[in-house]
Order: sequence, then C-alpha cells, then structure tokens
Amino acid sequence: MSDELQLIAERLRGLREIREVSLETLAADLQIPAATLAAYENARADIPVSVLYNIARYFNVEMSVLLTGEEPRLHLYSIVRHGHGVPIDRRKEYSHLSLAANFVDKKAEPFLVTVEPEATETPFALNAHPGQEFNYVLKGTLRIAIDRHEVVLQEGDAFYFDASRPHGMKAVGQVPAQFLAVIF
Repeated sequence: MSDELQLIAERLRGLREIREVSLETLAADLQIPAATLAAYENARADIPVSVLYNIARYFNVEMSVLLTGEEPRLHLYSIVRHGHGVPIDRRKEYSHLSLAANFVDKKAEPFLVTVEPEATETPFALNAHPGQEFNYVLKGTLRIAIDRHEVVLQEGDAFYFDASRPHGMKAVGQVPAQFLAVIF
C-alpha cells in the first residue's frame, strides 16, 4: 500500500486509541465489520472516502485531520487553485480532490471527483454515508445508481440525494466523467 494510506491508517488508529474507543465499538457504530476496520487501520485495505467522512463525523474532527494530519486553519475563506486540492485516492473507481480541506468548521465537504471509464462492465461499487449529497457533472456522462434506481447525467446536470442510501457512480462511454460532489 502507499505511504499516504499508511499515514491515514496510523492517524485513524491513533485517533481511536486516544479517544479510548475499542475497534469493535467503532466498527459497530459505523456499521462495518470489525475485520474491515482492522484492515483499514493496518493499511491492508483502501479506506473509502465515505468511511473517512463517517469516522471524522464520529470523532467530531475535520476530515483533513485524517487525510493530512493537520488541523484546518482558515476561517474567512479558502482558495484551491486548479488541480491543487488535497488528493484522496482511496478507491480505484474514483479519484477525489478535497476542495476545502483547510477551512475550519465546514458545513459541507466539497470534492472534485473523476471517474475513469471501465474496460469491461462490472457491478456498481456502492457506498453510503450520513447526510445528503449534491453532484454536478462538469465533464463526460455519469451513470448513478441509488437503491434500485439508475439515472444518467450529462454535462451540466445536477443530482441531489439522500447519501445514507447505497449509491455509486460510473463513467459512461470512453472518456472520464468529472463532477463536483458536495457532502452535507
């Protein structure tokens, strides 16, 4: 696994231990198997962004603490120049750039997400997390599954949904799809 994943795993384990929460308790509260959480904490498995988000909310810390090891410092505004967000490549299906990692007390988590097209058709990789999510397609075509529904979005289309329901995204066609995702 990457050095980045190793550092995030160490921060996760350290935060859990400092807060004196057992692995089993945290896993049960996050509704994931304890063995999966142990794999995340030992950098034996990629940690989905939705899990990082849930852990940050659980411990009442900014997600950037888990990602970078630093507390956000900005209170008035934050600028992220083109292509310079904090990369979060936790799942092979998606690449994320956090667009507000250094802003204190965010009410939402904005990401620039890129979904690469698949060489062969595979089932949706579904995830769920508390809150709501807003997606706005910037480039390409995006197919979204939520529960038993599927929708196809083109450039300029927007989709707002209950993120606690299982959902996943796929690029349609031969080009990557890119969208703005905001988690509330």
